[in-house]
Amino acid sequence: MAAAKGRHRVLAVVLAGGKGERLFPLTKYRSKPAVPFGGAYRVIDFVLSNLINSGIDAIYILVQYKAQSLINHIQRAWSFVSQARDSFATIVPAQMQIGDIWYRGTADAIYQNLNLIEQYAPDAVAIFGADHVYKMNIGQMVDYHFDRGAAATVACLPIPAAEVKSFGVVAVDGAYRINSFVEKPEPEAAPLMPGQPDKALVSMGNYIFDTNVLIDVLVDDAARGGGHDFGRNVFPAMVERMDVYAYDFLSNRIPVHRGHEIERPYWRDVGTIRSYYDCNMDLRSVTPELNLYNWAWPIIGANFNTPPAKFVFEEPARTGRALQSIVAGGCIIAGGFVRDSVLFRNVAVDEGAEVSEAILMDNVVIGRGARVHRAILDKNVHIPPSAAIGFDPEADRARGYFVDDSGLTVIAKVAETPESRARYL
Repeated sequence: MAAAKGRHRVLAVVLAGGKGERLFPLTKYRSKPAVPFGGAYRVIDFVLSNLINSGIDAIYILVQYKAQSLINHIQRAWSFVSQARDSFATIVPAQMQIGDIWYRGTADAIYQNLNLIEQYAPDAVAIFGADHVYKMNIGQMVDYHFDRGAAATVACLPIPAAEVKSFGVVAVDGAYRINSFVEKPEPEAAPLMPGQPDKALVSMGNYIFDTNVLIDVLVDDAARGGGHDFGRNVFPAMVERMDVYAYDFLSNRIPVHRGHEIERPYWRDVGTIRSYYDCNMDLRSVTPELNLYNWAWPIIGANFNTPPAKFVFEEPARTGRALQSIVAGGCIIAGGFVRDSVLFRNVAVDEGAEVSEAILMDNVVIGRGARVHRAILDKNVHIPPSAAIGFDPEADRARGYFVDDSGLTVIAKVAETPESRARYL
């Protein structure tokens, strides 16, 4: 693991209360950071892995919306962090320290927990979101922040100017000092990158703050009416009077386990069903942009001690097979055929069943002769023998399943019972 230079005391605060409304029905029973990803992880595992790999192991995780699934996961997967002085990954539910109100924005979430920051007394506070899938050496951004003596540093990414409507857009000078911050502008009103008229520099929602500056600007923001969001309220005021810098995410480099190579950073918004599906499907590639097999920068998830995946030969001549797919532990491919798919733990695919271009989460069972194509099946879903899912959107809608605009069928998580688990096995 690669740590920061080590001369600075950094506290991380992870904002993990996102509703993820555009990911419904995957967020019907859980928050967006708790959504499973990649066969073995949850979305929040990426930001936490980045922090730990970067040598930042004092972490508060702020939760709010449908948090129980996320809390269970943090307790199972991340309890190992709390093994040394000043090392922790602590869940912080909404404390309502300033009254009977929930968080009123990203800045207000930090403001309501300033007591935690003051008690830890860090040199800097890393405020990172838990809503994206990405790999980043955060230590390099911390060093950049201190090298420039910045009041705050914003991780930024160049994107096509036509796509800025969902982001905060920054304008920078030649030294990457931010001189304006515009939240979710229309494309024609967005500031463009110098020398690149087709690109804009957008905030990734990840920040490093000088601790004293953070406390001062949040106290000032809380005293004002209106919203209390970093992108919409805090930064537009800060950049007019303080040195706030943009950190170019594309300059980030991650070590690999061979020692002499580097890995480029990866970032993907998984805020919609289609983007979530596409990001999972990227993992099927021979050399995917998101490398889950770099032991120098491991992505850490929960360990369920599942048995190895099993591929079973069924008479008369059906062999359990999986091609160009990710298959997690505990899966049993019992004479079925899996292609171009992501299977989480304990999935069963029975004789003659076919699964293609699909995401099957924990404990999914595909009955004998059933077919599943371009679909996302959440935990504990059981597909009966000979059924067809994902081939006819209207038929899927008639069954009560969710179908997005691109034709992807999503079946929501269901409660597991011993009877349902045994039904098609």
